[in-house]
Amino acid sequence: MDLTFTKEEQAFREEVRTFFKENLPEDISSAVKAGSELTKDIMERYHAILAKKGWLAVTWPKEYGGPGWTPVERHIFDEESCKFYAPRIVPFGLAMLGPVLQKFGSQEQKDYYLPRIMSGEDWWCQGYSEPGAGSDLASLKTRAVRDGDEWVINGQKTWTTLGQHADKIFCLCRTDPDVKQQEGISFILVDLDTPGIEMRPIKLIEGGHEVNEVFFTDVRVPYKNLVGKENQGWTIAKYLLTHERTGIAGVGFSMLALEEVKALARKVMRNGKPLLEDPLFAARIAQVEVDLEAMKITNLRMLFKAQKQGAPGPETSILKIKGTVINQELKDLARRALGPSAAPFPGAITEGNLALAPENHANNAARYFNNRKTSIFGGSNEIQRNILSKAVLEL
Repeated sequence: MDLTFTKEEQAFREEVRTFFKENLPEDISSAVKAGSELTKDIMERYHAILAKKGWLAVTWPKEYGGPGWTPVERHIFDEESCKFYAPRIVPFGLAMLGPVLQKFGSQEQKDYYLPRIMSGEDWWCQGYSEPGAGSDLASLKTRAVRDGDEWVINGQKTWTTLGQHADKIFCLCRTDPDVKQQEGISFILVDLDTPGIEMRPIKLIEGGHEVNEVFFTDVRVPYKNLVGKENQGWTIAKYLLTHERTGIAGVGFSMLALEEVKALARKVMRNGKPLLEDPLFAARIAQVEVDLEAMKITNLRMLFKAQKQGAPGPETSILKIKGTVINQELKDLARRALGPSAAPFPGAITEGNLALAPENHANNAARYFNNRKTSIFGGSNEIQRNILSKAVLEL
């Protein structure tokens, strides 16, 4: 099933294609295609290219510098950016903190931080999870105690994605330990160069350095860095997470990955026939393709709903669940198609088999292992099912 686009939407698609053909540097698209760990320089250069065109803050309304796209235009942009192997837009400032400040921030915070997010002057990371508070985020223990015109913060955050590149972090901190867990949390902005902050790298199973742990020891932050009201942090956190979970779905990237797996399965031979003709493998391909088409339509429905009501709703948990399941299934299908070539060993062990695969499958093992995280971060899929049962089905 294909969506039917208007002439105006088709013209917009051509504009997007032309833009990427003329403006996306080959070294950036090659790094994405190879599945390499992207450097800060690559991400900053890509953001600057989009910002110059006015296409960086895709979720922001025009009044704050966004492009003011319709949900269909956003869908088209996501599709085409993936086809050209453009990087994901780093979400922490643009897709998470930006919408939060627009809804809950003071005028002073909007005037100061939003232009700096757009220009790339500030690079944000997310201070949510803790060693004892992952999916059970409300049990967080990082404390912020008011001392005159300052907060004094002590505690630890973990799984802080791209924190090694960041200069600022938005944190959930416990500001009232004597009330119900969800009612004693505040949302506070922190400069990472403040004395008392230590960031340590966490090496992932595939060898990459993507996440970190952050320690706060008597860190003093201006009281005005509080976003919204004191102890309103849980409401703000949930609002931010609906934006995060919409992005995690990764519809465009899964569409591209599906085509890559099909191309791979046409080349790989099993029992004298292309793997794509194997009944069991073909059935798995068919199932993931059906699921992906359904998710594409669901994603559009939710984008339209978000445009109408000003923010995504709890239904974004559907996208998070299905998006990550589809993503992991596609990585597993690629791994199975490659067979021994998927093993993370260089040189003669795999050279012969890798000749069967497109260049961008060379890092398959790293991609497979790295993507095991997607059903856990942003709130595990088990937690998302609980959210749907309570907030949507009212069970």
